[in-house]
Amino acid sequence: QVQFVESGGGLVQPGGSLRLSCAASGSIFSLYSMAWYRQAPGKQRELVAHFVSIDFMTHYVDSVKGRFTISRDNAKNTIYLQMNSLRPEDTAVYYCNKAPPLGAWGQGTLVTVSA
Repeated sequence: QVQFVESGGGLVQPGGSLRLSCAASGSIFSLYSMAWYRQAPGKQRELVAHFVSIDFMTHYVDSVKGRFTISRDNAKNTIYLQMNSLRPEDTAVYYCNKAPPLGAWGQGTLVTVSA
């Protein structure tokens, strides 16, 4: 059984920054293929950023390229999402999971970008 606990969300003005954290536990085996997803109001959940290979290469959805950075701390079984130059359209609940998803979703962390 795997568990994901997301944190770090909040209200931020356009152009601001936030850093999200995701603590993973259980049978995740490795942080390889860990990912960040988001779900905006009225929209489907989308994959935002993830590690795509055993050497932790990264991939981002086009809308966040150059603004978001996924990183990890193997010792803490934790991944992060540094989000810069935030836009109102980044407003969503952010989740972490494997890519493809494994087990139950966590509660997510709400990011609201608004003036």
